[in-house]
Amino acid sequence: RSCSFTGFSTVQSRKLAKSLSRSSVRSRMSLKPPKAYNSLQKGALIWDPKPLQVKKIFEALKKGLNEYLEAHQAELDYLSGRHKDTKRNSRLAFYYDLDKQIRSVERYIRKLEFHISKVEELYEAYCIQCRLRDGATNMRHAFSLSPSTKASRESLVELCKNFQECTEDMCFIEGALEVHLGEFHVKMKGLVGFARLCPGDQYEVFVRLGRQKWRLRGKIETDDSQTWDEEEKIFIPNLHEKFEIKVTELRGLATVLVGVVTCDSINFFTTKPQAIVVDITELGTIKLQLEVLW
Repeated sequence: RSCSFTGFSTVQSRKLAKSLSRSSVRSRMSLKPPKAYNSLQKGALIWDPKPLQVKKIFEALKKGLNEYLEAHQAELDYLSGRHKDTKRNSRLAFYYDLDKQIRSVERYIRKLEFHISKVEELYEAYCIQCRLRDGATNMRHAFSLSPSTKASRESLVELCKNFQECTEDMCFIEGALEVHLGEFHVKMKGLVGFARLCPGDQYEVFVRLGRQKWRLRGKIETDDSQTWDEEEKIFIPNLHEKFEIKVTELRGLATVLVGVVTCDSINFFTTKPQAIVVDITELGTIKLQLEVLW
């Protein structure tokens, strides 16, 4: 919530500034990003946090995790019902096999529940830092409009420090949240081009997600089937990056750009495989078919 700080005394503003600094997330949470996230290490360049994008990813992630939880809970209920029937019929071998399956599903459900709670904890901490950062911004603006005094300048310096700490904490949490996003298994399903695709044509598809890259080549066969040198690639989801897809046609030693498109990954956080059809050309004369499993 935006607040008016016009009526704040210098003492009150100093107290609030100090309270902001004491709320640093790293003093309250033990978040240790893995080595893969080198940009999160101390002294590294801090990028600008994007709360709206993080909110979208969090909501999609939580929805997907709950879908997995509901599916496994339904499986557990089904197995438990069969377990009771088998116990009455005294088929011991089948009974113990079911018991083993039930224990396995129960363990997985507990892992999912912990995963969801961890994601919620991280996002709650992120929202707190976001509100503190907004408060520091509002206070800095209020001080910039008031007469400059030694006390106000000291408070302004403290607020700038708090703003920077909140920014660093938000970026730190973004990196910690990325660890919990899982994996995208992307399968190549081929090109669709109707009259644009002819036997003998060769294409190169380049898929990028942040620093992750996938380059594969394919050929249109005489029976209109397609052969590709790779069929599947695993990508680690990213909070801020979108899939960038580039398709080029190979003509001897020359290459002709067919098109470049971007694809958001928010809709991929679901239990069911997602069939993706992307228009490579502006008119949609050539499309790329992919399947994404989270």
